Amino acid sequence: MKISARLSAVLAASALAVGAFAAAPAGAQPAGATGALAVTPPDISVANVKQHLTDLQSIATANGGNRAHGRTGYKASVDFVKAKLDAAGFTTTLQQFTSSGATGYNLIADWPGGDTNQVVMSGAHLDSVTAGPGINDNGSGSAAILETALTVSRTQYQPTKHLRFAWWGAEELGMVGSKYYLNNLPTADRSKISGYLNFDMIGSPNPGYFVYDDDPTIEQTFKTYFAGIGVPTEIETEGDGRSDHAPFKNAGIPVGGLFSGADYIKTAAQAQKWGGTSGLAFDRCYHASCDTLANINDTGLDRHSDAIAYAVWTLSGGSSTPPTTGKVFENSTDVPIPDGGPGVTSSVTVTGMTGNGPTNLQVGVDIVHPWRGDLKIDLIAPNGTVYGLKTANVSDSAANVQESYSVNATAMAANGTWTLRVQDMFTGDSGYINNFKLTFP
Repeated sequence: MKISARLSAVLAASALAVGAFAAAPAGAQPAGATGALAVTPPDISVANVKQHLTDLQSIATANGGNRAHGRTGYKASVDFVKAKLDAAGFTTTLQQFTSSGATGYNLIADWPGGDTNQVVMSGAHLDSVTAGPGINDNGSGSAAILETALTVSRTQYQPTKHLRFAWWGAEELGMVGSKYYLNNLPTADRSKISGYLNFDMIGSPNPGYFVYDDDPTIEQTFKTYFAGIGVPTEIETEGDGRSDHAPFKNAGIPVGGLFSGADYIKTAAQAQKWGGTSGLAFDRCYHASCDTLANINDTGLDRHSDAIAYAVWTLSGGSSTPPTTGKVFENSTDVPIPDGGPGVTSSVTVTGMTGNGPTNLQVGVDIVHPWRGDLKIDLIAPNGTVYGLKTANVSDSAANVQESYSVNATAMAANGTWTLRVQDMFTGDSGYINNFKLTFP
């Protein structure tokens, strides 16, 4: 068997570590140990969310153009989501019911661990209408909570509360699936759900930013996120009582959620604060055949997806850090990192800033890699100056790098092309840059 360069280095490092451990006095603590670190909610890759939407579009195309209840496209959608969750380590349950003479399905996914007497539950309906593929309504919510769940797995997040995700069937027929779930959930188990978060249409092409005003704690959590990125919100009224949060609310469970708008018309005041076009519907393709991949606003989808992760992480008990207020420049294009190969780069072009950079330029790094200790990460300024963000540490066998680094960039002009450079220093595994962003406070 060939021993990789990384394995050789691990063996050497392990020998040193054993010697150091043996020499340490009983009860010794690592230098600088101060207790548990704050848990920062991750940035959700909009590219990954869009890939899930692409897959749902392909399923609809292959199954008569829709993913509606009782149709083959819906069951294929359920199977697609379930396979990803099973592979990620979730405990999944397929709940079957009958509506309008056809078989429907709810998919429930539980992340192992956390206090099962305190459940934070997120849900979205997976079915479309028969008229079209339903990519915004409600592929968008379904894909976003899927990627949030997969990020829970990738980061091996260990929340204080128990996390549960749900994809509902037959919502378009009157919240049939979610009602079935609640009607068959014992009263004792209902009381264990500390909050239900609903996401129905979050990628509207002419988007708004609407927050449910039901439970005040959940409502404020979402408002805090959007305030942190400088996006104003409004109270959601268009879909009030018309989606899967309604059965939970009627059962006395605290609810909240997000919505980017359906067939209501965007006003001039809303267009002024959110962009887009006044006098047009938030989603002109609502319940229509044109609700395809072309019917998604990537910026709105990205912001709402990140807000979902922020709420899930915050409400599940881990202490968290609100997002930094400021202007964000982001690149979410995946860049493969070759195993033990040369450095690869991801770049963003900063424009519209004045003068030099800040003392605390935030560098957001999201890298998927099974052995993060392999990775050396640098930030390269427009003039070629290199800031070392992370050195390789072969003993660090944890997966993925999802960090925000602070850089003093006062000596550099803010405008220009900033580059993240990542090199895998040891052989054994490969990965990819998932997302790179700069936040100027």
